[in-house]
Amino acid sequence: MDRRNEKGFSLLELLVAMMIIAVLGTLGFNQVRKRSSQARYIKAKDEVKIVSEGLDQYHMKHGRYPDFGSWEAMVDPNSPLVKEDMIKTNMSPMDPFGQPYEAKSNRGGYEIKCQGVPEDQESYGPFVKVPGQWNENTPAATGVDKAKAPEPGAPK
Repeated sequence: MDRRNEKGFSLLELLVAMMIIAVLGTLGFNQVRKRSSQARYIKAKDEVKIVSEGLDQYHMKHGRYPDFGSWEAMVDPNSPLVKEDMIKTNMSPMDPFGQPYEAKSNRGGYEIKCQGVPEDQESYGPFVKVPGQWNENTPAATGVDKAKAPEPGAPK
């Protein structure tokens, strides 16, 4: 029988092609997952920034920070930050990873914490926002003061 007349692919050729597709798919999936985590981390930082800027606006207007015991109180529809249009409405009490934000404020200052990406703490770890500075505990943070955040209202 003449092999030149046969049409189609051999089993070995199909297996090699499938293996190449599987390797490329795995690499692509890992990149998508990494970028997704990075995007959610950036979203969490944006939400913390929005609330911290609202707290700073409140301080500029009233000469003090409002008293809040939690993030939920800060973003609640009855919060003075929402009522005075200093932050957007309907902000989530949870970060994009499903973890609660930790926040508190008093007359002298505030502290807002996000736990970061649970599966990748080395690249996208926790961060803290206090008046005037960001504190990140990650190697990915460059040019940022990594010192422990002071308590709200503590002298700097």
